[in-house]
Amino acid sequence: MPSLQMRPALAVLHRYAGLLMAGFLIVAGVTGSALAWKDELEAALLPAVFRVAPPAPGAAPLDALQLREAVAARFPQAQVSYAPLSAPPGHSMVFYLQPSGGAPLASNEVFVDPYTGAVLGQRRWGEIGQGAINLLPFIERLHYALALGDTGLLIFGLIAIVWTVDCFIGAALTFPARLKKRAPGSRPWLQRWRPSWLLRRYSGSYKLVFDLHRAGGLWLWAMLLMFAWSGVAFNLYGAYAAVMQPLFAHQGAEEVVARHTPSPGPQLDWPAARAQGRLLMAQLARQHAFAIIEENALAYERELGVYSYLVRSSRDVRAHKGLTTVFFDAASGRQLATWLPTGAASGDTIRSWISALHMASMWGWPFKLFICAMGLLVAGLSVIGVLIWLRKRQGQARAKGLIH
Repeated sequence: MPSLQMRPALAVLHRYAGLLMAGFLIVAGVTGSALAWKDELEAALLPAVFRVAPPAPGAAPLDALQLREAVAARFPQAQVSYAPLSAPPGHSMVFYLQPSGGAPLASNEVFVDPYTGAVLGQRRWGEIGQGAINLLPFIERLHYALALGDTGLLIFGLIAIVWTVDCFIGAALTFPARLKKRAPGSRPWLQRWRPSWLLRRYSGSYKLVFDLHRAGGLWLWAMLLMFAWSGVAFNLYGAYAAVMQPLFAHQGAEEVVARHTPSPGPQLDWPAARAQGRLLMAQLARQHAFAIIEENALAYERELGVYSYLVRSSRDVRAHKGLTTVFFDAASGRQLATWLPTGAASGDTIRSWISALHMASMWGWPFKLFICAMGLLVAGLSVIGVLIWLRKRQGQARAKGLIH
């Protein structure tokens, strides 16, 4: 707990950190509330693009790699290096395009009906000039970077670091002052801390606003810290890793893959790569005693000569788009590395959980509703903090005779 001498300095740090962050957190909170329902909102805005129905009861979707070939033929100027292998029921499949030359692509996402292969829509992700099809991606760009590209990404990452530190400063300021000497009859520390969690509803508007800020921050403290620290992981992974990797174990799959030198010889085609991925994943599941729930994607890194095969397994915490992965050489099929979202390394387990919590990608609509409310509360706490500062500033001005 802070001493009486430390408290003024911590209060100043908290005040100016809050003022620095307020505008950013208001934007992040409001946009985050909308993004909790990203899939539902996109389907409501453009059902002809994002929703599909089987042509007949019990109809099976076409093979995902046949759909990939069709997309590649439709867009010869692009590389289709990522193939979704499944889609949630009722949803179109999304294929991602990469330029095969120097010219930028007009679209980098293509939405396909998995039952017919028809292209339902396409967009250049985040380009709001394309209209409603890019509304939610543009909101996402605002959410993590103010739609300012790498500059916004850096700014929001730095704000996330400040927010993380300020979570601890704000909590410390709610602690009761340390007693120099325990007087007879003095209350225990927890009893003296209890008022920080409560609202003084009949003590005037200023005290109520102050208590909303203090108590709201305490009740939501764990989630606020999760949002802040996961924001560092998303925007400034180097800073996140510098703290987490010395403290917690990590699997290191990304480093192994990044150092891989492409093997000579013909590369596995996509069907052969999928078969190899299935084989390696089945072996991994037996080795680590997890269940494969659904296959999700197959991706090809041409520069590295590496395929990655992804499934959703019982080691995933996400409800969709699992991240249980095997990486293998694109020529020989030799396994290079594996990555399990949970249970293999504590650092990766933490990252999987905070990412899934941040993005509301677990526990269905009740948790989405909770994260939506949390986003609005983050914005509200920021507004309340600014109001408290304004009231104090006005009070100080009155005391100096500057305001009558």
